[in-house]
Amino acid sequence: MSSTPQAKQAGAARNVVLVHGGFVDGSGWRGVYELLGADGYTVSVVQNPTLSLAGDVAATRLVLDAQDGPTVLVGHSYGGAVITEAGHHENVSALVYVTAFAPDKGESVNTLIADPPPGAPVPPILPPRDGFLFLDREKFAASFAADLPAAEARFLADSQVPWGLDALGGTVGHPAWRTKPSFYLAATDDRMIPIAAQRAMAERAGAALTETGGSHAVYVSEPAEVAALVRRAAGATRKTA
Repeated sequence: MSSTPQAKQAGAARNVVLVHGGFVDGSGWRGVYELLGADGYTVSVVQNPTLSLAGDVAATRLVLDAQDGPTVLVGHSYGGAVITEAGHHENVSALVYVTAFAPDKGESVNTLIADPPPGAPVPPILPPRDGFLFLDREKFAASFAADLPAAEARFLADSQVPWGLDALGGTVGHPAWRTKPSFYLAATDDRMIPIAAQRAMAERAGAALTETGGSHAVYVSEPAEVAALVRRAAGATRKTA
């Protein structure tokens, strides 16, 4: 018989809520969803509209309201801004950032990407169209999904979700990482968020940092790495504010 899943250990969170980032939808979480589900976790995926930060926080809180106890809240990329604001929910026991933005009070994704250091990769974001952003399809794979099969990366490029300027510019009030245990998975080959920026945000948030090779789409390409960090977060205890 296999060992008891961490989800069933006394005091551990049994619920996980996954929040996607910009340009994509929640289907990319399927690998993580299946691994954690097989371990006995109850896993929910937020289909946040990515029209505004406030709207995405509201969508995430709706899912958190439905949880029956301690919950690990996980965000990828822009989803990190969402969980930073939504993470104050009483059901949230820990935060997991996956190659994600972790804004401080008054910051937005827009302010965090405003001044990239010399030599840092610059995401191929096209000029806004009617208030929405897209990535250049021809450069999508290299920037977002370099470690995925070419056909899968092409599908992500061709099925992009419009990312609203109000989501990009939405500012965080009081960051939940100040009061909730936080964990950060950094992808060393990420060409959307420079690895140095990931490390700096993790350190500022006091997050336990794990690094792995992988692109910005590491949540798709390396679901076992993500699931392992979520299991670790599930056993975390709350920070003392």
